[in-house]
Amino acid sequence: MTAFVLVPGSYTGGWIWQEVAARLRESGAEVHPVTLTGMGEGRDLAGPDTDLDTHIEDLVRLIDQVDAPELVIVGHDYGIHPVLGAADRRPERISRIVYLDAGLVLDGESVLDLLPDPAVRDRLLRQAEDSGLISPPSLDDWPSLGSTAGVPADSLARLVELAAPQPLGTFSRPLRLSGAASGIPTSGILCTANGLSIAMVETVARMGEPRFKPLLDPGVGIFELATGHWPMLSCPDELAEVLLRAAAGEGHRLSAPEQPALHRPFVLDVPERGRERVGHVDLYLPDADGPRPAVVFVHGGPVPPGMRPRPREWPAFVGYGRYAASLGAVGVTMEHRLHDTRSYEQSAEDVAAAVELVRADPRVDGERVALWFFSGGALLSADWLATPPPWLRCVAATYAMLAPMPAWGLGESRFRPAAALRSAGRLPIVLTRVELDIPEIAASGEEFLAAAEDCGADVEVIDVPLGHHGFETLDHTDEARAAVEHAMRSVLGHLRG
Repeated sequence: MTAFVLVPGSYTGGWIWQEVAARLRESGAEVHPVTLTGMGEGRDLAGPDTDLDTHIEDLVRLIDQVDAPELVIVGHDYGIHPVLGAADRRPERISRIVYLDAGLVLDGESVLDLLPDPAVRDRLLRQAEDSGLISPPSLDDWPSLGSTAGVPADSLARLVELAAPQPLGTFSRPLRLSGAASGIPTSGILCTANGLSIAMVETVARMGEPRFKPLLDPGVGIFELATGHWPMLSCPDELAEVLLRAAAGEGHRLSAPEQPALHRPFVLDVPERGRERVGHVDLYLPDADGPRPAVVFVHGGPVPPGMRPRPREWPAFVGYGRYAASLGAVGVTMEHRLHDTRSYEQSAEDVAAAVELVRADPRVDGERVALWFFSGGALLSADWLATPPPWLRCVAATYAMLAPMPAWGLGESRFRPAAALRSAGRLPIVLTRVELDIPEIAASGEEFLAAAEDCGADVEVIDVPLGHHGFETLDHTDEARAAVEHAMRSVLGHLRG
C-alpha cells in the first residue's frame, strides 16, 4: 500500500486536502493530511518559538508512525520547506517527494530569502513585529499568494475564513539540508494558470540554471494542471489522479538538447563587424561620420550567473548588434544581473547605467535612442514606459513577457508593463510575437495589447507564423527573416523620424 502525506502551504491546514484525500482513499491509498503546529484547530499552540524546525519535527513524528512500505510526501507552496527538511532526516522512509506548485529550495534558504519583491518581505516583517505572527491575506489580497483561477467562490470564502496566521519563524528560519535526501525520486506538478508550465521550466533548465539542473535527471517526472495555485480546491479529482500517477513514477521527462538553441546561428546573414567592449556593454559601430542613433538590446532571463557564453555573446544578440550597425545605427548589447526572479531591481539599475553610458558616448546621438527588450527582460520595460524620457524614441519587445508570472511574486512590484502603458503617451512600441510561444508568455502579450487598446497606446504588432520563443536561432525560415527585418526597419524608422 502507498501512503500519502499531504503537507499544506502558507496559512492553511490539513482541512484543505479534504476532497483530494477522499479521492485517494477511494483508490485504496493510505492518506495523512497534515496540519502543522499553529496552522489549524491547534493554532493556539503557535508561539514565538514556532519556526520551520517545529514544522519539520511535526512531519518527522508523523513519518515515524506510518507503516506503509511506500510513503509519498507532497509539499504545496511553503509546505515543500518542511517536506525537504523531514526528508533530509528520514530519507530511508520516503519513496518519493512531490513538489506541488512549489519552488526548488536550496540549503540555507528561507521563505523570506526567496521572495522576489523586497517590499513584500518588509511588509511581512512589520506585521510580525509584535506578535511574531503574519496575518493571512484578505479576500482581495489572496491572489497575491498565487492564482486563484478555478477555485469556486464558496471554496475561496472558506479558504479565507479558515486561514491561520503564519508564525514568522516558519518564513524566516533557513532550511538546512545535509544532502541525505538527494537520491529520493521526485515529481513536480505545475499549475499553468499560476505561470509555470513544462515548456517554461524546460526552457530555463536547458539554459543551465543550477537550481533547475536536477530536473534534467531522467528519474524526475513532471505534470501540468490547467488551473491556478490551489488545485486541491479547484480540481481535486484531477489532482488526486496526478498524485497517483506521480507515485507510480510517471510524468514528462525533460531532456537537454545536444546544442542549446541560443548557441545556434542568427537567422540573418549579416556582415562581420568588430565590437568595442566597455564594461558590461558592447558597441557595434556603423561606418558613418558624426553621432548616430543607438539601439540598446536588453536580454531576457533569468540567466544563471555562471553561464557561458554570456548573453551578449549569444549569436542572436551579436547578430542584432551587427545588423543595427550595418543599417547605420549603433548596435548595443549588454549584460544585466537578472539571475533569478529576485533580481529585477538590480537588473533595472544595470540597464539604466548602460543607457547612460551609451548616451554619453560622443559617437552616439544621445537624443535618439531605442530600447529593445527580449523574453523575461521585457518586464524591465515598465520603468521606461511609465516615465519615457524625451530622447527615448521607441521601445521594442520580442517574444516578450509583459506581465509577471503569478508564481513569481512580483504582482505588487513596479515591473508590470501593462500597467505602465497609461503613462507612455505616444511613445512608439514595436512588439514581435511568435505563434508558438510559451503559452504563459503569449497570454501576457494579450493582456498588454488589451491595456494598449484601452489607453490608446501606439503599438505595432509583428507576427512570426510558426515561430518559437528564440526564433532568431531556432527558426531559419523566410517568415523569421522577414520578421527581424520588419522589426528593425520599424525601430530605425522611429529613431530617424
